[in-house]
Amino acid sequence: MTDSLQAGAALLQLSSAILPVGAFSYSQGLETAIDERRLRSADDVERFIGDVLTLVLARYEAPLWWRLRAALDDGDADRFRRWNDDFLATRESAELRAETLQMGHSMIELMRGLALPVDVEVDAWSWPAAHALASHSWRIDARSALNGYLFGWLENQVVAGMKALPYGQLAGQRMLQALRPVLVDVVRSASDVADDALSTQAPGYAITSARHEHQYSRLFRS
Repeated sequence: MTDSLQAGAALLQLSSAILPVGAFSYSQGLETAIDERRLRSADDVERFIGDVLTLVLARYEAPLWWRLRAALDDGDADRFRRWNDDFLATRESAELRAETLQMGHSMIELMRGLALPVDVEVDAWSWPAAHALASHSWRIDARSALNGYLFGWLENQVVAGMKALPYGQLAGQRMLQALRPVLVDVVRSASDVADDALSTQAPGYAITSARHEHQYSRLFRS
């Protein structure tokens, strides 16, 4: 029971909004979709976030996180590095690449500051790789850790919409509640996605993210 509670507390810390990795500095194109008036209401934002969750994260990022964590659990550093490099190679815009590198670096520096082992040599840390390592070091159950990883992304997107549209906190909480079952489905399916089924094909999403780099007025990093 004590070990379970410790792992649960560690998961809460790793998923906390005050984790100093800069997650809330990025909108991943959501701000541009709002600025271009393609998203005009909380319902539009919810639909957008749900689509990204099921058509982008579920098809690549979530199953890749699962592979990173499995490599760590198996003690296979080479496989871990290969999947980390694969993730970095699939970032379609400068913003998406800068985001994952900055967050990954910040997580590794935080781990070192907390005296957690960083015992894998990696040239450049992606965010999912660093998060998987932290969850492994804190002995958090893999499925629970992935749930926390995806919830952190979901919460960040909802808050980005609240700042950029804006809509109220109640609407944001309703959105989180409505998308919870979608998130759980993504977590459950992550371990079942075969290598040849992995896909990052979402050109409209990538273009929207790239446009954010040149958006005249921004609340979020680019």
